[in-house]
Amino acid sequence: MTTTLSRPEMLDITFAALADPTRRAILTRLSAGEASVTELAEPFAMSQPAISKHIKVLERAGLVSRGRDAQRRPCRLEAKPLAEATEWLENYRRIWEGQFQRLDLLLGEMKSELESESKK
Repeated sequence: MTTTLSRPEMLDITFAALADPTRRAILTRLSAGEASVTELAEPFAMSQPAISKHIKVLERAGLVSRGRDAQRRPCRLEAKPLAEATEWLENYRRIWEGQFQRLDLLLGEMKSELESESKK
């Protein structure tokens, strides 16, 4: 039985997966190209099963997929969930940028008023 998750649910899963520094490091490594679990485990002081658990979290979030190359099952980075998270964040960046621009205008007006009052 396959359950289709809503966009907010997928964002929750994506951000939860990205919350862990080890998983972010795995994604950073995969941004350079495919890698096996063994290759992904090399820089970490943890067991291969522990790395596999992190990879499963990333897979569940859709951030990583595994292929099949003979006996090797390379992991690869999947861009779509990151693009969706970036789009969601970008909406808030635009909102805050607009707020800061309005604040800049207000501060500029207040500064002009103070300067004109001090000249009186």
